[in-house]
Amino acid sequence: MELFFPNCLIYFSSLVDSAPSIQKSMLSYSIIIPAFNEEAHLPGTLAAVHVAMRQVPEPGEVIVVDNNSTDRTAAVAREYGARVVFEPINQISRARNAGARASTGKWLVFLDADTLLPPALLMQAIANLGSGQIAGGGALMEMDAPISPRYQRVVNIWTWVSRKLQWAAGSFVYCTREGFDAVGGFSLKVYAGEEVFFSHAYKKWARRQGRSFRIVESPRVLTSARKMEWYSPAQLLGLLVMMTLCPISVRSKRLCSFWYKRPVRV
Repeated sequence: MELFFPNCLIYFSSLVDSAPSIQKSMLSYSIIIPAFNEEAHLPGTLAAVHVAMRQVPEPGEVIVVDNNSTDRTAAVAREYGARVVFEPINQISRARNAGARASTGKWLVFLDADTLLPPALLMQAIANLGSGQIAGGGALMEMDAPISPRYQRVVNIWTWVSRKLQWAAGSFVYCTREGFDAVGGFSLKVYAGEEVFFSHAYKKWARRQGRSFRIVESPRVLTSARKMEWYSPAQLLGLLVMMTLCPISVRSKRLCSFWYKRPVRV
C-alpha cells in the first residue's frame, strides 16, 4: 500500500517543532506506536494513520518508539512524519510507556507497528473519549490477509474473550492521560499481555470515576497475519491459554519469546 500523508500534517509538524509551548496547548491526542525492527511494516501503518488523522477535527501527533531496533525503523518513522523516541530496553511495556511520557496529547492511542488504523475507528475512539462517559477501551481485530479456518477459530476465541471480559488487544488501546498516569501505565513486570493487565486496572479506575471501558466492535482494527505464518494454530491457542490460566508466565521473557523473536527461515 503506497499512501502519502497530507501536506497539512507536514505543516502542522513543522509548526509544532518551532513552538513546543503551542504543541502542549493544541494537541488533543497522541498516537503511540512501539516498534522493534519494523521497517517493512511502518510505511503502511504510518500512511494509514495519517489518512485516519485527516478525518479527526482535533489535532494530534504520531510518536514511534524505536525499541532498540537494528534496522531502519527510526529512519522510516521520520520519513513518514512521525516523532521518534528511543527506548533501549527491549520490552513492549517500556516502549509503550516511553511513548506516553514523550507525548503531549490529553488522550492516548496505542497502535501496533504492523496494524492498519481505519479512519472510522480513530474517529470513534476520539468521540468516546470526548463524551466524558467512556474513559478508554480497545477494538476487535481482524487479520490483513485470508487465514485458514483453524487460525480463524483462534481469532474467534480471542474475540469472544475480548467481548466477554472487555479486554483490549495490544494492537489498539485508547485511554486518557489522566487514567494512564493513575494506573501507572503498562506493567513493567510482564513481557507480554501487558494490555490485559492494563485493561483490568484501567477498568477499575474508570468505574471509580463513573465512566466505562468500551471495546469498539466496528470497524475492526486490521492487524498483520504474519505470526500465523510463523506459528501453528496449536501454538497460538496455547499462548492464549497460558496467558489466561497462568498469567504469571508472562513475567518470563523466555516464555514470551513469541513477541520478541522471529523464526529464521532457511
